[in-house]
Amino acid sequence: MTEIVRLVAQYGLVLVFANVLLEQVGLPLPAVPTLVIAGARAAQGKLSLAALFAVAFAACVVGDTLWYAAGRRYGRGVMRLLCRISLSPDSCVRQTELRFSQWGGWTLVLAKFIPGLSMVAPPLAGATRLGWTPFLLWNSLGIAIWAGVALGAGVLFEAQIGELLERLESWGALALQAIAGLLALYMALKWWERRRFYKMLRIARIGVDELRSLIQGGQRPIVVDVRSAASRSVDPRFIPGAVAMDSDQVDRDLEQLPADRDIVFYCDCPDEASAAQVAKKLIEIGYTRVRPLHGGLDAWIAAGHDVEQRR
Repeated sequence: MTEIVRLVAQYGLVLVFANVLLEQVGLPLPAVPTLVIAGARAAQGKLSLAALFAVAFAACVVGDTLWYAAGRRYGRGVMRLLCRISLSPDSCVRQTELRFSQWGGWTLVLAKFIPGLSMVAPPLAGATRLGWTPFLLWNSLGIAIWAGVALGAGVLFEAQIGELLERLESWGALALQAIAGLLALYMALKWWERRRFYKMLRIARIGVDELRSLIQGGQRPIVVDVRSAASRSVDPRFIPGAVAMDSDQVDRDLEQLPADRDIVFYCDCPDEASAAQVAKKLIEIGYTRVRPLHGGLDAWIAAGHDVEQRR
């Protein structure tokens, strides 16, 4: 922590710009501590508060705009990449999609304050074809509030922050080791949660060719598309005859899912996480002919099977 103070004092605006930009492009380098310390330095008259706000705002705009442009160009592929590298598989993207459906542009404003949503919201806005002007307006409002709150906290609590930093400095290397240990513990817990999550979802899948054979053989399986509304708007293709039902709807619409027929869930997330989660939920309440589709919609399309598009 004392190293951060030294760097802020020595490099000031350059460090704030670099830290904010690196966090926005996806590196695990939280910018809020740097902004808070920089705000405290501004309160002491050693840095310009207006300049700090300007560079933090500019760095955030650059990072978010890059992700937004990637989302517009590559669509769902960017979202799948983010989900694969996240320590919170599937939920990182799914929760952002849900918030986007509920809050619209306000998601970009609030995302900066919700762990897991900040980096996902801009590419999702691009993938769902939110226009450039609305994106820049909503996102700029969110950045301004986020940077203002962080810097303002440093100004408001300048005395307390100074005392805390002095105390940490007196602890020397021990303080740095404690912070590093807490960060390592957090990463280890998230990794363990990820492994436990996938272990929970290890149930038998059905392949795309087997599903197609069931359909062509007249066995009338119930095929359920459990992608979110935002995800379906990005890619409107679906398996012919599939019922669109968000995973959160399944509990409310069980009457549509007869227990005496094969039920196949599919999504477009890594390892069919959402589909497997819903299937496991039904198995736990007594359904026996329930399976997620291995590879999801992507595997169905890659196999060359027919798809339809919703209008």
